[in-house]
Amino acid sequence: MNRVAFAALLSYWRCHPVQLAALVVGLALATALWSGVQAINSEARASYAAAARAIGGDDRPTLFPIQGQSIPVETYVSLRRAGWLVSPVIEGRLEVGGERFRLIGVDLVTAPPPALDADALETDVDASDTLGTPGRLFAPRDLAGRLTQSDLPPVVVAPELPAGIVLADVGVVTRLLDREASLDRLIVLPDQPLGRPPLEEIAPELEQRAPGSQEEVARLTDSFHLNLTAFGFLSFAVGLFIVHGAIGLAFEERRSTFRTLRALGLPLKRLVSLLAVELFAFAILSGGLGMLLGSIIAAALLPDVAATLEGLYGATVDESLSLRPAWWAAGLAIAVVGTSLAGAGAMWKVANLPALAAAQPRAWARASERTLWLQAGAALALIAFSGALAIAGSGLVAGFTLLGSLLLACALLLPLWLSVCLHLGRQMASGPISEWFWADTLQQLPGLRLAMMALLLALATNIGVGTMVQSFRLTFTGWLDQRLAAELYVEAEDAQQAEDLVAWLQPRSEAVLPIWSSELRLFGAPARVYGVVDHQTYRENWPLLAFLPGVWDRVEAGEGVLINEQLSRRENLSPGDPIRIDLWETRVAGIYSDYGNPSGQVIVGINELTRFDNLDRRDFGIRTEAPAELERALREDFGLASDQIVDQDALKRMSQEIFERTFSVTAALSVLTLGIAAVAMLTSLLTLANLRLPQLAPVWALGLTRKRLGLLELARSLLLAVLTFAAAVPVGLLLAWVLLTVVNVEAFGWQLPMYVFPSDWLTLGALSLISVALAGLWPAIRIATRPAADLIKVFAHER
Repeated sequence: MNRVAFAALLSYWRCHPVQLAALVVGLALATALWSGVQAINSEARASYAAAARAIGGDDRPTLFPIQGQSIPVETYVSLRRAGWLVSPVIEGRLEVGGERFRLIGVDLVTAPPPALDADALETDVDASDTLGTPGRLFAPRDLAGRLTQSDLPPVVVAPELPAGIVLADVGVVTRLLDREASLDRLIVLPDQPLGRPPLEEIAPELEQRAPGSQEEVARLTDSFHLNLTAFGFLSFAVGLFIVHGAIGLAFEERRSTFRTLRALGLPLKRLVSLLAVELFAFAILSGGLGMLLGSIIAAALLPDVAATLEGLYGATVDESLSLRPAWWAAGLAIAVVGTSLAGAGAMWKVANLPALAAAQPRAWARASERTLWLQAGAALALIAFSGALAIAGSGLVAGFTLLGSLLLACALLLPLWLSVCLHLGRQMASGPISEWFWADTLQQLPGLRLAMMALLLALATNIGVGTMVQSFRLTFTGWLDQRLAAELYVEAEDAQQAEDLVAWLQPRSEAVLPIWSSELRLFGAPARVYGVVDHQTYRENWPLLAFLPGVWDRVEAGEGVLINEQLSRRENLSPGDPIRIDLWETRVAGIYSDYGNPSGQVIVGINELTRFDNLDRRDFGIRTEAPAELERALREDFGLASDQIVDQDALKRMSQEIFERTFSVTAALSVLTLGIAAVAMLTSLLTLANLRLPQLAPVWALGLTRKRLGLLELARSLLLAVLTFAAAVPVGLLLAWVLLTVVNVEAFGWQLPMYVFPSDWLTLGALSLISVALAGLWPAIRIATRPAADLIKVFAHER
């Protein structure tokens, strides 16, 4: 009997291929975007882990300086002499042919495995070659071919190294980076000797951190990955609306089948079990299709994600996608969980269905008013929760939870909003056709509410994210105009060329502004300190958010420093507060905006910069009234290469290109989410088409033509879309406000002003109406061309 009953249940889908397509496509789309985002995130995190393992320190405790940017070699020597078995590591950026690569230096003798597997090298290398001069560089195969610069050591292909990583002996890297004898961190090796003195006695300026704590890049990029995950979850939720609607309508239409099977003796538990098996089969089928689509989406978006992570965080991510078994298993599992959630309500109804209950294909509509008030109550509870979270919550997860709660609350309130608008329209209607149109639209609302909720979420997300991106673009453009005040920017090859360059430029330009810097650790995190000269360029253009009186005089006199907004928020620093930078005690004189930078930054007077080691003195800004002529002279007379000179306009264009590419992934996910909402609308209208016949037949019999009925159906879809869009605008603005003032601050450490762009709303509104019109066109055509016999049958027997 189980086989026969299961065949009877499946026969419904053969007779209703549109609902079958809605179920499969909805779940596949939901799974595709979720799994695609997770594939991107897992690929990025795998790259971080591979980079950490490349130096053999991922599973080892590590010594870092508590304050300061580096560890003197003398400290390393003292630790080794005291019995501490440690291995040094230094890092930097290697620029070759306009490309920048992550250069890691390790002690190839003492570094723990798997720093470099000699058996995996494609060329036999003698130990003396790697340690001496010029030494050897080790790089993955795809990178080795690009390291062809003549002044670089020979390159050896090391296939096991992750993408973007160049490895060498610590002495070779020190020479290539032109650094003084200092180290970034020390890896604590296993099997330390007993009786060694404590760290506090030998090197009190160092601190030991647990294994894995050196993965700072992974921590910095958590906000970016959480943002992608939120988008994937939103798209998954929108897709589940399609699945929920398809399952709910299918279960309602099969009430007569359930009644017959129960009357023939099929136990209720057996019926529920067979329905669960049916849903599980659909989940596996749709989930597998969604995983294939997700891999295509991930492969298409991964290069832009890699470029974004490189530009914002300096994180190197392999642009090729690896489809791991764990990713497939997780994707299929989320498809099964999503199907279970979407079908839980329908399964509960079946489990509580009396054995001989009459078939009631519209029973859910008659109970819609009670459902509306239940949803409104749940929405108010979520709003109260969001308010409490906004007051007491902190952290990025709390920010996204606040965002999700508000979006869900607004979605739950949408049916009530639509119901109120339709009731008002019904009261203002004049004439029988108009009254019927409003009343019938109100009756259809329960069947369309999930599709409209999906459309609301998609529209609100597009408005909110679009407002955030446009606000960022407007702010970023103005900020660039302030920060990039110099007409030319020049980078010397070394310190000697920098001195010669300054002497050559001084009589030929209005001002030469050194852009000298040094990397350090500040409050336990990577940071950079810059030195500036006292010049009107900074006084007139530098974007300060808060400052003490006479701020630039204080900086020039060494009585204070400027810090960026990120450092100010992270450490709760305000103008006038004391701050310790390395061994220097000073005060915060001002706070400046620093968009696009996740790390802390400090600006000091140029004379105070000598307090710090490893200064990079190669960069300069040049003020001139004739940038083109001076640029030509720098190339022809002074002999600078073209890649050493960047004019202001080119630098702005490059920065804006990075900005656009950074948000290309967000824009793509927004469009995909809107597309899923259009599919939800289409599937809901198609699945309701057959159920509409009992309402349309009497009106047709009274003289309304089928063509006019089709036009009214299309007008009804557009009306609901307009009302939904009207609700989406304030919801989207609320979303943008939360993104800019809560999520963005928690994720990146800066707050952006919020601007509104009504023209973008009109464009989005037009696109949404076009999408809904296309979604409603097919059902309208089906009604307009419906055979008269189908309408007559409504009066012949119970449907």
